[in-house]
Amino acid sequence: MVLKPHGFPVSPCTARVEACLHEKTLDFDFVPVDILALENKQPSFLAKNPFGQIPAFEDGDITLFESRAITAYVAEKFKGTGYDLIRHENLKEGALVKVWIEVESQQYHPAICPIVYEFFGKPVVGCKPDQTLIDASLEKLEKVLDVYETRLSSNKYLAGDFYSLADLHHFAYTFYFMKTPWSSLIIDRPHVKAWWEDISARPASVKVAEGMNFGEVEIK
Repeated sequence: MVLKPHGFPVSPCTARVEACLHEKTLDFDFVPVDILALENKQPSFLAKNPFGQIPAFEDGDITLFESRAITAYVAEKFKGTGYDLIRHENLKEGALVKVWIEVESQQYHPAICPIVYEFFGKPVVGCKPDQTLIDASLEKLEKVLDVYETRLSSNKYLAGDFYSLADLHHFAYTFYFMKTPWSSLIIDRPHVKAWWEDISARPASVKVAEGMNFGEVEIK
């Protein structure tokens, strides 16, 4: 069966799924969904994701949505292919991957997402970014990054000395954040900076970044 991710190339959540597929060296048929034209609100897409949010993912008779659920499915189903993103042969390491996947979802994402959306997304629809919200989110992100700096001072990657799905989940939003005026929050923390330079230089990350051109189409 052909794997079919449906999404918008500059969307961080779409990029998260694409990066996972590339890490697993899988062939797939990308189906573009133009959210600016509201294609994600059409019945054909809503049949795949009733919430009308990208991405969606088809693998034969199963259709998934929510990017982290998709990457978890891909990493587990194809654990013997490409790079092992979940450390499936080591219970302890696998558990630590799960911990840091949760940290990204519950701590990192809620802090960084509003910054990226306000800075890049709002202007597309003719709205002014909410600097008060950005400042509050920057304060939250600083606290999260302090924890990361401590963690990465003794581990090359978040779950240990191995790259994993936990690191991959950070790539897309951090990619955009590094193009904002506040990238010093990463740069000024040497271990976080080294980690970012490492994960962003991976071939899968570089490949996905080629389509993340917010200069042509701003993210949503």
